[in-house]
Amino acid sequence: MGTKTRRLEDGVSKHYPAIAFTDDVRAVQHRHGSDTFYDRKRRSGEASTERDVLTDDEKDFLAARDSFYLASVGESGWPYVQHRGGPIGFLHILDDHTIGWADFRGNLQYISAGNVDGNDRVALIAVDYPRRRRLKLFGHARIVTAEEDPDLMRTLSDPSYDAVVERAAVITVEAYDWNCPQHITPRFSAAELEPVLAPLRRRLAELEDENAALRAGLLERH
Repeated sequence: MGTKTRRLEDGVSKHYPAIAFTDDVRAVQHRHGSDTFYDRKRRSGEASTERDVLTDDEKDFLAARDSFYLASVGESGWPYVQHRGGPIGFLHILDDHTIGWADFRGNLQYISAGNVDGNDRVALIAVDYPRRRRLKLFGHARIVTAEEDPDLMRTLSDPSYDAVVERAAVITVEAYDWNCPQHITPRFSAAELEPVLAPLRRRLAELEDENAALRAGLLERH
């Protein structure tokens, strides 16, 4: 039986409007005429102050990703967005509220890590480009070193992946939203295209062999 959570009918979890629909946001919604629709959703979740539960849908979606985008906010007030990537499965589901990954060495700027030290609020967006699906998360992030939790580091690390793991990143998910598929351009990885391309390559090889045999036959006649 899959994990259940209180969610709205369009995939927005109960707690999401309480975080996202601030007074400024609601004013703009009113200006554009969407406030009636979203106020109903906001009111239905007003009593929800508890963090949302990740269901099997969210868990399966996140576990199948090979990248996502992480936003944090620095002391200057400026947001910072960073791409995170790895092999499929590098983003781990630790429990019904928690996700984590091994943080690989990058350009040594440590902006996300530094921002999280000062303000642990983050947002994450993960996209399934071939199926045009995307999931947005709000959460609280923390950085964990191997010295602090060696077992966690082992759980999140993939020895077969060629990267230097500097730390672990863990997010306690507060809320999520299944975003609409509009304007997502389908994109496919080499691995995703292989089932389609492999038969074409085989057929091309067969045709090349047939062509070579026909050429050889013509040469023999002459």
